[in-house]
Amino acid sequence: MNPRLLRLYPAGFRRAFGDEMAEAYREATENAGPVTRLREAGDIVAHALRLRLGVGSAHRGGHLFAAAAPFALAATGAHAAFRLTSTINLAYVSGQPDFADPLGYAINGCFLLTVIGAVVALSGRFAVGARCAFAGAAGTAACLLAAVLPGALDMPLEHAAHLAPPLLVAALPLVCPPDLRPPGRIRSSAGLVALLLWAPLSVVILALLDAGGLGMIVLWRFTVAVAAALVLAGRPALSGVRTAGQFALAAAPFLVIGYFAGVVGEDTALPRLALLACTALAVRLRRRRSSDTAGHA
Repeated sequence: MNPRLLRLYPAGFRRAFGDEMAEAYREATENAGPVTRLREAGDIVAHALRLRLGVGSAHRGGHLFAAAAPFALAATGAHAAFRLTSTINLAYVSGQPDFADPLGYAINGCFLLTVIGAVVALSGRFAVGARCAFAGAAGTAACLLAAVLPGALDMPLEHAAHLAPPLLVAALPLVCPPDLRPPGRIRSSAGLVALLLWAPLSVVILALLDAGGLGMIVLWRFTVAVAAALVLAGRPALSGVRTAGQFALAAAPFLVIGYFAGVVGEDTALPRLALLACTALAVRLRRRRSSDTAGHA
């Protein structure tokens, strides 16, 4: 192993497992191509960072991020689906799409990539799906920043700060330790293909239904997108939330995307935060009561 990679780990971990890590890396990359070597190096960097940040599988932080990861993916996918639905709806109603230029097509392509990544991750291919969703979110942020910079060269930091929160939500699942990732739910390739066909089709159908006057404009599209993402995350994701901290981190991404979708405003943010705090407290009290009951039994 490259000594510089090994130095990324905390000193105590290097002393205890340095030789073992170097041997494992040598076996994994022996006679391997550059892509395999790059992937193994990336895994080592990610593992070392998790240990240094205290978010490994043996740390409380690791379990915290593992519980929140499916919800961050659901929020990221719902946000991208909401944006796609709004774009299609506007194009259908006005007959003049606002993305009829290369950058507009790139932005919507990134939204679609994010939706597909979230669906793949929540259906069980977590690692590749989470990376795909983050790539889509990062591409969207880059395209939007490129779109505003020509006319706002004096405010690049403001625009970058505006784009950062959704990108951080998309990055949160990448922190989840590999051995705490959600289990696979759809095991057959046919089931995954069907789900991947269903997701963009649902986006189009929702946009057209809303265009026919059956929806509630922004709130309708946002609510349906979030509900669909939560259904896809399923009961395993909900069962992983057991503490107030896990609940708060799982709910925060939806507040973030709600704000950027225009559903959560400055006048409604505080009541929603208060509701979130009360719910987190209820989760904590219920967890403590369950623990006391189990202890007495």
